[in-house]
Amino acid sequence: MMTTIAYDQLPTLAGTDLGHTEYRTVTQDQVNLFADATDDHQWIHVDPERAKDGPFGAPIAHGFLTLSLAVPFWTELLDVQGVSTKVNYGLDKVRFPAPVTVGSRVRMRAVIAEVVEVRGGYQIAVDQTIEIEGGAKPAVAARGLYRFLA
Repeated sequence: MMTTIAYDQLPTLAGTDLGHTEYRTVTQDQVNLFADATDDHQWIHVDPERAKDGPFGAPIAHGFLTLSLAVPFWTELLDVQGVSTKVNYGLDKVRFPAPVTVGSRVRMRAVIAEVVEVRGGYQIAVDQTIEIEGGAKPAVAARGLYRFLA
C-alpha cells in the first residue's frame, strides 16, 4: 500500500512500517538479461538443465538482481510530494540470506528506521527485506538510504 506524504512531513516518519509490496515473479529471462548486463554467466544462474542437479535444484537469481528489485518495489511504498529531487543515496548492511530460485515470487517489506536532516533536505534510512513467498529466510536484508531535496 502506497504512503503519500508532503516533504515537510518527512521528519515524522521515523519508525513507520510502510508494509509490503505486491509479489513479483523472478523469471529466467530476467536472470539471463542481468547476466548479460553484468557479464556474470555462472551456470547456477543461466543453465536451467545443469542447475537442476546443482545445490539449489533450479537456477537462481543473482543476489544483486534480487537487490535491484528494491528500486521498483520502493516506488510502490512511498511517494514524497513537494520535492525537487529524489536520490538513491546508497545501501548499508546488505545481506543475501537465501537464494531466489527462478519462478519464485518475491516482495519487499520496508520500515523507516531514521530520518536525518542533510544539506538541502532529508535522508531516510529504510530497513528493506525482500521476502520469498513461502520462504523461511529473506532473499535480501539491507538498509536503503534515500535523499529527498527541497
